[in-house]
Amino acid sequence: MMIILFLLTAWVLSWFSFEKLFIQAFKELFNKDITKASYYFIFFCIGAIGDLILFFNGEYVDRLLS
Repeated sequence: MMIILFLLTAWVLSWFSFEKLFIQAFKELFNKDITKASYYFIFFCIGAIGDLILFFNGEYVDRLLS
């Protein structure tokens, strides 16, 4: 569920050209070029980590049932 939430957040932020800011900041901080696909993949990974944390804390099943 968190994966979908973070991907939707990335999509909404892209309406305001946040992905351009993110890509430029990533390039300046880490001296690596990334694409829009990498931008969405980073948000996907953050959502996946959030889902894993909820799962291991036992809260994932509670949120699905409620």
